[in-house]
Amino acid sequence: MAVLQMQRMSICALKKDRKAILEKIQSMGVMEINHVLDEDEDFRRMDTANARSSFEKAANSADRALEILNEYAPIKTSMLSSLEGKKLVDAKVHEEVIRKREELLKVVSQIQALDKEKAENKAEILKLENRIESLVPWLSLDIPMNATGTKKTSVILGSIPGLADISGIYEILADAAPEVEAADAYVISSGQDMTCIAVICLKQEEQSIEEALRSRGFSRIAQSSAKTPAGETEELKQAIKEKENRISQIEQEVIRLAEQREEIYLLADYYRVRAEKYEVLGEIPQSANTFVLSGYVPHRDVEKVKRVLESKYDCAIDVEELKEEEEPPVLLKNNKFSASAEGVLESFGLPKKGEIDPTAIMSVFYVFLFGLMLSDAAYGAIVSIACGVLILKFPRMSEGMKKSIQLFFWCGLSTLFWGIMFGGYFGDVINVVSRTFFGHEVGIKALWFVPLNNPMKLLIYSMVFGLIHLFTGLGIKGYMCIRDKKYVDFLCDVVLWYVFLIGLILLLIPTDIFASIAQVQITFPPVVNAIAKWASILGAVGIVLMSGRANKNFGLRIALGAYDLYNVTGWLSDVLSYSRLLALGLATGVIAQVVNQMGSMGGKSVFGVILFVIVFIIGHVFNIAINLLGAYVHTNRLQYVEFFGKFYEGGGRAFHPFRENTKYADVKEE
Repeated sequence: MAVLQMQRMSICALKKDRKAILEKIQSMGVMEINHVLDEDEDFRRMDTANARSSFEKAANSADRALEILNEYAPIKTSMLSSLEGKKLVDAKVHEEVIRKREELLKVVSQIQALDKEKAENKAEILKLENRIESLVPWLSLDIPMNATGTKKTSVILGSIPGLADISGIYEILADAAPEVEAADAYVISSGQDMTCIAVICLKQEEQSIEEALRSRGFSRIAQSSAKTPAGETEELKQAIKEKENRISQIEQEVIRLAEQREEIYLLADYYRVRAEKYEVLGEIPQSANTFVLSGYVPHRDVEKVKRVLESKYDCAIDVEELKEEEEPPVLLKNNKFSASAEGVLESFGLPKKGEIDPTAIMSVFYVFLFGLMLSDAAYGAIVSIACGVLILKFPRMSEGMKKSIQLFFWCGLSTLFWGIMFGGYFGDVINVVSRTFFGHEVGIKALWFVPLNNPMKLLIYSMVFGLIHLFTGLGIKGYMCIRDKKYVDFLCDVVLWYVFLIGLILLLIPTDIFASIAQVQITFPPVVNAIAKWASILGAVGIVLMSGRANKNFGLRIALGAYDLYNVTGWLSDVLSYSRLLALGLATGVIAQVVNQMGSMGGKSVFGVILFVIVFIIGHVFNIAINLLGAYVHTNRLQYVEFFGKFYEGGGRAFHPFRENTKYADVKEE
């Protein structure tokens, strides 16, 4: 339960060691580079844009080559492959890849060139197929498509819109060109959209005939080839076949190059890390012989960084506390249990300067409330076992995913506990199975009580748990006030609210309203009632008088205090929000019981057993899924709105150290 203290570390060293020092800091991954020294006549920044750009281009090319390899030779993966995380490779393998990086870049370029060639061939095939399709209406033509005629005759090849026959062609010629003495017309093909024709005429009458045809929408054939349409089609089909063969060869070549996939993974990471290093290198102020590096380092790692650098390089290292106005990055440190809930906190916002890390306290309530909402022992066991197996099976999964699965592991144990307390094991499956198939009902009794039989009792306890949760949040606010020596704020904004709220609760408990809900009448001694009444009055008066204490205007001060007192309705709303613990707990049990009843409708028979198994599996899988989602969402809401609303704002910036941010693999440290 801590936000790690940050210190500013400044390193001044010889310029000849700058790359080596940067690589060492990058490999340690504990320093966020944040320069405070501006350029002047002595210290200037080096332009590394071209080098960084070349490294980024190489990394992107390797990424693209890997994408191509995955298209041609996909890796078989399971549903859970995303949990495997990055591979761990030996340092010698990594060094070998660095040594042969130029050769691997040629392989990357070859893969991209082959893929480009394949795309070009596919595009060319599409063009050829379109050309073949355009030749289909002309296949019966037995002369070359570029035929123009003889010395005294002309050949006119083209098409007219719509459906036409030979007599229609002659009618067009007779109407539009009556002076034509001799012309032979042929219909090559005819369809609803177009009629392909060929006309043979005297050369001196060619213009008149074409003008007559154009009056009816005639257009010359687009293709110009020395072959007949049938011959041209065969030639085009052969070209397509050759290109298809080339595509097959390309695919085989790329599949062969896929043997170097693992090396390309490391190559992409190498250039990505180099690009990040040169980006930082371009931010470093440098003089003729020295350079200065500055940034944030967690206090726990300061001595380690100093020891490593001073033992290998001639450098001066200065460590200083942060300035009052400086907003450091945030790095959390929690035990294994609480760390699993850090993702929940980060989704809301990291602590800003001056705030505490509430993860440790929040994680306890989170797991507690989550289990209360799901509240089925069998479901909890399944969730915990599944999460435990995943954690053991995939030890190299990403840190964020691992924390989330660990959180669900603890939530599963909490669900198991509450399921035993409430007697829920797949709902009432033991009772239903024993009654339906064995004729004698048996079951496991709840250690506490069955919520479905006594929902009002669970409602009361849900409210009690909610009050504890809310009061804890208010208590954290009080702790922060005392820590910062804001004793007046502690008294006015925390103590007075405790007095007022506890007084109201003690006044409510003996009332008939509470008795009707709790189904039990509680009576306090007169002295307790008197204390409750005066506590409520004292708290209310104190809040009205002191909440607006920052204003000197007495009237405005009272108005602000009265408005703050009205916030008691917000407290009521917050407490009522915990009724969702009852609602989701009952929903899990009711759906489970309905599933069991539906499964038992087949009775004591072979068909009944088969029906029960099918309904049981489908129904309970659905129930687990939907109620896991509901418990997750509503538990988050209780933390974000009700709990954090009492003391926490968030808004801190995450700590992003300069490290080797690889994408595909990590190098095993020697």
